[in-house]
Amino acid sequence: MKVRETETHPMLSNIQRIKEEGIVVLDDVRGIPTGDEPFVSPDYVICIGHRGHIQLMYDDQPDYSEKYTVGVIFPNHSVCKVSKTDDYLATLIVVDVSVLDDPMLQIINQMRYRYEPHPCVKLDRHEYRMITDVVEGMREIKRLELPDNRMLMTRLLEFLLRLLSHYRKNKLNETSANKRVSMQFHSDLVQHFRKHHDVGFYADKACLTPKYFSAVVKQETGQNAAYWIRTQIVAEAKMLLHIRHDLSVQAIADMLGFGEQASFSRYFKHETGLSPTEFRELE
Repeated sequence: MKVRETETHPMLSNIQRIKEEGIVVLDDVRGIPTGDEPFVSPDYVICIGHRGHIQLMYDDQPDYSEKYTVGVIFPNHSVCKVSKTDDYLATLIVVDVSVLDDPMLQIINQMRYRYEPHPCVKLDRHEYRMITDVVEGMREIKRLELPDNRMLMTRLLEFLLRLLSHYRKNKLNETSANKRVSMQFHSDLVQHFRKHHDVGFYADKACLTPKYFSAVVKQETGQNAAYWIRTQIVAEAKMLLHIRHDLSVQAIADMLGFGEQASFSRYFKHETGLSPTEFRELE
């Protein structure tokens, strides 16, 4: 049966469910919640295109969703429909913003660098099938109503995001010099952030001045290099504080390249509003 675009959008009819469950799979999605008007989601959304085509404006940049396309949209970005085919169909995985604080999902913050400025990636048939198989696993968890439902959904979401990041890394065909600088920075950051916190280190690897290097990164991603360095360090710190109870705060400070526990604590509190010990005690 053809669903009319005037019917209530799944994101709008499941607002309370999203808040209660944290991670929700929504099928039979045929457009954006506000029709032709701009929509700003308070939630984190993964959009998996199954058929048809929708042309969008993402903030002020053109984008699209179609068969085999996966888009990763962070909260508080504007999405507006430009045009859409009648047969467009997608599945959404909607993640309540509160879930983004789960230390086991710090991969989401680590993904900001690649996905926030450029949310969509086109997969091949095999990759699309792998992604949809993971989503089917999420549906099965909901159907079975298992005791560890939320934890299992979180783990599958983490796996899906890691799989998607692997596919995107292999597919990006960066042609412009600025994009090559930006993506090389991301690669260098993942490799070196535990020891090198200064923009100058990464700028030297790109053979650019720190000022110009940071300007290039901001042009490509919307944020300067220092922002991404901080994001990577804090995401790793949260994960270690949450799951490595065998490590003292001093040991974590050492692992992340801070000479003293006090300097790490000041840094962490400045970025999060909590000391490392206070963050650990929230569990």
